[in-house]
Amino acid sequence: MATTEQRVDKLDMVITELQQQREDIRQLNAKIDSKFDVLSSQIHNLTVAAVVGFGAIALAVGGLVVSALK
Repeated sequence: MATTEQRVDKLDMVITELQQQREDIRQLNAKIDSKFDVLSSQIHNLTVAAVVGFGAIALAVGGLVVSALK
């Protein structure tokens, strides 16, 4: 009987360790998701800034062309 109890105790320890590892993985995934959201926001902001910059360049070149043709 002692060996059966020892096996059950070992199995309980393994289950506890697996649950802890699962919780650690969940926490790590939450951190990764948070960092990904921040990165995604930064990429969005840079993309908007680039589009506005290209638009400003296009307007400036268009203005130069118009003023050169007058």
